[in-house]
Amino acid sequence: MSITNETSISDFLLLGFSQHPEQQTLLSRLFLAMYLVTVLGNLLIILAISSDPRLHTPMYFFLANLSFTDTCFSCTIVPKVLLNIHTQHYTISHTGCLVQMFFFMELALLDDFLLAVMAYDRYVAICLPLHYTTIMGPQRCLLLLAASWLSSHLLAFSLCLLMSQFSFCTSHAIPHFFCDVPPLLKLACSDTHIFQVTMLTEAVLSGLIPLTCVLVSYAHIVYTVLRIPSPGGKHKVFSTCGSHLTVVTLFYGTLFLVYFQPSASYSADTGMAASVVYTMVTPMLNPFIYSLRKDT
Repeated sequence: MSITNETSISDFLLLGFSQHPEQQTLLSRLFLAMYLVTVLGNLLIILAISSDPRLHTPMYFFLANLSFTDTCFSCTIVPKVLLNIHTQHYTISHTGCLVQMFFFMELALLDDFLLAVMAYDRYVAICLPLHYTTIMGPQRCLLLLAASWLSSHLLAFSLCLLMSQFSFCTSHAIPHFFCDVPPLLKLACSDTHIFQVTMLTEAVLSGLIPLTCVLVSYAHIVYTVLRIPSPGGKHKVFSTCGSHLTVVTLFYGTLFLVYFQPSASYSADTGMAASVVYTMVTPMLNPFIYSLRKDT
């Protein structure tokens, strides 16, 4: 496939793991196993929550939606990776690349917002237990979920719309296993200043604000827990919140490593390693991290 100096190319090459042919068989088996565990584990969580009336609470309502989001998130990335490795055909159309990037960003942002909403839910349950049923009523839960979906959709769409206007120089080879924003920016020969300002603004809105919500919620939770005289009560509260904090740490840690750095200093190897964690490992671990038991 010829590569011109500047063109509105119809295809990209997802180089990703193609640079390590000796590891592809092992990687394909590993990724397939992780994908199956992710899909089956999260679907089992959704089934368990929907079939057990005792779990029809706000906490498990948001957990079921998080599991659904993680399932879709994995389906956006992993099947294409497995197909590329199996067929040794690493191309993806320009339109397909933008579509994959849109769903990846939308679902990642939705994960982000849901984790913040779940932290708020734990804050209300632990710090304001007498007002929990009033504050976290069915209408409030649906409103928080709808706001999360709408916000993630609009933020992802705006970035994809700007990305669709770019021209690409010298190469259409993406050193990644899916169409992610940083490696695509490295290939663009258009002026990316507006895009990067927009992305930074969205990162503050969709990253720092939800993370601040999580940190403030858990600061109040810790303060409340330290005032509980019973060691058993403290253990119950910390075990309830520990699973959520583990997922938050994995999710935000890898995202900050990839996206909160200048595009000029982006490292393909570091980006791929971090991306494997938040696109495959974290969605797979969520069903194991979250325990399905009756909480506050």
